[in-house]
Amino acid sequence: MSAPKPAPGVTSVNPPRKTPATMDNFEKVEKIGEGTYGVVYKARDRRDDSVVALKRIRLDQEEEGVPSTAIREISLLKELKHENIVSLMDVIHQDKKLYLVFEFLDVDLKKHLDTHPHVSNDRRVIKGYLYQMCAGIAYCHSHRVLHRDLKPQNLLVDQTTNVLKLADFGLARAFGIPLRAYTHEVVTLWYRSPEILLGARHYSTPVDVWSIGCIFAEMINHAPLFPGDSEIDELFRIFRVLGTPDDGAWQGVEQLPDYKTQFPQWRAKEWKDICPSLDEAGLDLLEQMLQYAPHKRISARDACNHRFFDDYEPSTERPRPSDRFGREGGLKKRRSDGAGEGARGEGRGAGGATRGGGSDGESPPSKGSRDENDAKDANDAE
Repeated sequence: MSAPKPAPGVTSVNPPRKTPATMDNFEKVEKIGEGTYGVVYKARDRRDDSVVALKRIRLDQEEEGVPSTAIREISLLKELKHENIVSLMDVIHQDKKLYLVFEFLDVDLKKHLDTHPHVSNDRRVIKGYLYQMCAGIAYCHSHRVLHRDLKPQNLLVDQTTNVLKLADFGLARAFGIPLRAYTHEVVTLWYRSPEILLGARHYSTPVDVWSIGCIFAEMINHAPLFPGDSEIDELFRIFRVLGTPDDGAWQGVEQLPDYKTQFPQWRAKEWKDICPSLDEAGLDLLEQMLQYAPHKRISARDACNHRFFDDYEPSTERPRPSDRFGREGGLKKRRSDGAGEGARGEGRGAGGATRGGGSDGESPPSKGSRDENDAKDANDAE
């Protein structure tokens, strides 16, 4: 089975800079965002006049020093080298502040769709965005990393090439086998999986796939799928679409900490009524992404091989990938023999192109295969 095919407009993965930088190398242009631990600026690199994103992390020496989220983000991003993951170019510790220097992309997916609503009507572009999300997350999962905070605001878009990249790994965490217990206050509410909402402390890669499914529906419908204003409201919005779950539909759900037998009972709706403009293949992929039982959700890598993407090709109007992505260790043309149907776990091979990293040159497992550890992952996540 070949690896996923390249995303449109991708020519290379930006390598880290060879010469250590200082803040004197950068000129701040404007503030473009603010998060829990700091501020993000658009900046100019005086060395080559390129544009970068500077993420300034606030440090409190009276507390623990560098925030654990920043340490986690740095360590993960140094390992993850993929064309659909934002590139960390430099790390600067100066004046009691930590600066992360990232490649700059124009805008996040939310702002892009809000300011260009016509984009949601271009199914070729939407299909490209969805494919790139799946390819980037498949790569993360193949390197035993969960993102855990996927949302349109954390997906950056190059408006010239339509390349999409995963960003903000502040909540991401490398996961091990057996799975450890994690805090369930992670993913932004609207994209949070039902197992997390119901208090599960053991979860795995399917939480990211659920988030992608929610973003997929949002791109199609021009509106969030489950815009809850509290955890219980979020749950009930999910129940109104998928039906109220029980052990028959999702084995073990009634044993989750926040499950209540007194939950209102709703019947499942048809996905064609939820996303009426989506074709049959798209509805099938969406349904596989938004399965209640985590082990029944399609994996990110199998999603890349779903028949919904059979007609997806990089645009001839955009730059083509370099030849090296067609050889060993890089992106190869995705197979076109149909959907990755059914429930599968993540394999050990790369879920997309890889530059460096541990899965260069590995052949993905055959369709439907999964090693024992991956099967344990999926079952434990239930």
